[in-house]
Amino acid sequence: MAIFGKNPESGPVDLPASATEETTPAENDYSLAEVAVDAGTVDVTPATSVVTVITPEPAVLDLAPSESSENSAVFARANYSRRDSLRGEAFDQPEPAAMLTADRLLDQSARNRPAPESGFRRFFYFATLKTINLGDSAKVRERKALDARIGANLEGGAKFVPILTRKGGVGKTTISTLLGMALATVREDRVIAIDANPDRGTLAERVSKSTRFTVRDVVNRAAAIDGFNDFSTMVSRDVTRLDVLASDSDPMLSEAFNEGDYNVVADMAARYYSIVLTDCGTGIVHSVMRPTLQRANGLVIVSGGSVDEARLASETLTWLEANGYGELVRNSIVALNTATQATQLVKLDEIEQHFKSRVRHVVRVPYDPALAAGSVIKFADLNKHTRDAARELAAFVVDALNQG
Repeated sequence: MAIFGKNPESGPVDLPASATEETTPAENDYSLAEVAVDAGTVDVTPATSVVTVITPEPAVLDLAPSESSENSAVFARANYSRRDSLRGEAFDQPEPAAMLTADRLLDQSARNRPAPESGFRRFFYFATLKTINLGDSAKVRERKALDARIGANLEGGAKFVPILTRKGGVGKTTISTLLGMALATVREDRVIAIDANPDRGTLAERVSKSTRFTVRDVVNRAAAIDGFNDFSTMVSRDVTRLDVLASDSDPMLSEAFNEGDYNVVADMAARYYSIVLTDCGTGIVHSVMRPTLQRANGLVIVSGGSVDEARLASETLTWLEANGYGELVRNSIVALNTATQATQLVKLDEIEQHFKSRVRHVVRVPYDPALAAGSVIKFADLNKHTRDAARELAAFVVDALNQG
């Protein structure tokens, strides 16, 4: 738009025809001082004293309805997804490497399925010269699905899972060992169980002990540990590939294992392991408990099958909720050990129903003579129902770590 003022010597300036069409008569009498000049270019012509303000046109994209729809379609096709590819959608951009997934590229037809593991299905597969593949049975598929849950990838560094309760004698150390073995048997990364019991824990006695080092040695030699090979000399490794770090054997020394010491051990374990299980003591107000819970990504509460054991386990959940760990409680797993005394006199279904209203899931661990002895646990020699319960517990723990 052009704005014109009055020249005192030359008189009024006639407006060009084009300017007259765009300017109202009232605007012809405005002086330059009365006009606010915003963004633009000011061009002053000395001969006529005419000031022209050239205002840049805003860059507005005015699409016709058909053009707008076409632009939206292009934008949608630029967002790659496997679902769109299966629907036959066309994309305007080259596919990224992320689209080359295993489920897309691998042929899952019967011809290319793995041979059945055992039984009649395997015999029939080879009897037909590998031309007819019935696949695995339902039980084998369920086992493989459980393996997939236990072995699922965990993101974000080491995951800490305390195993605790307020009452001793309910099988907390046994549950810690079973959980660790079930995880280590399937997973491809490293799993360690740390005995943080201040009252001389017995976790290291549940595996074949191969070293005399304890958590105290890790604290004292932390500065000299330079890599996993150094650290591995301080743990006992089970045949399942579970590593166990023992507590101090002297009760007087174990009382000195404090919050700072636990943090040293936990930091060291986090360097080399993906899952760190902590077998806690019965005293939830012990100084080690605070850093244990602060680091916790998951939680396992152990309950026995008697009235007082179940009540104390439930009170443990209440204490945790009252101290700011409510979300951890809701995502926790309760291991209901049915091998304790008086289990036959109690309605286990009622105990299980109570805990299901407070936590993520409840897993029953059945009685097993191999566990009742209190000696070294050989996972492969356990009753099948016991191994299944441990594997189920491990699957729910990994689910909680991934979804919590």
